[in-house]
Amino acid sequence: MPQKQTKTWSDVSIDALPRIASELVSLISKPRFFAIQGEMGAGKTTFVQNLLRTLGIEHPDGSPTYAIIHAYENETGIKIYHLDCYRIENERDLEQLGLEELFDEKAFFFVEWPDKIEKKIPEHANWLYIRCEPESELREIVLNYDN
Repeated sequence: MPQKQTKTWSDVSIDALPRIASELVSLISKPRFFAIQGEMGAGKTTFVQNLLRTLGIEHPDGSPTYAIIHAYENETGIKIYHLDCYRIENERDLEQLGLEELFDEKAFFFVEWPDKIEKKIPEHANWLYIRCEPESELREIVLNYDN
């Protein structure tokens, strides 16, 4: 049975995000589901962009705020999904996405605003918290994961 672990990065600047993304990917042995929480403007999308580049996606699309889901596949055939669930407003919106089938895939999932799809989050989700103090350029990133 996988053991839960926690990794914390403190005083993280925007310039350090590529390094942190690389460290995070090195901690994970296979594709996983990541529920990413943080306030508006904390850097969730920017961090996911760095994770995508680390996983071999040279030119990731911007935030999937309006499309909700962006799908990628890297050169080794690993599927990667970036979801921004901010615009999901109700159960009907949620049901139309077909997330149960999607989340059954062996893939990396980076999900912003996971509270909007709380009922659909897999049990094995890894949680990533990005905290940014008001008026500060520095962040704290906390990853709760199993490996």
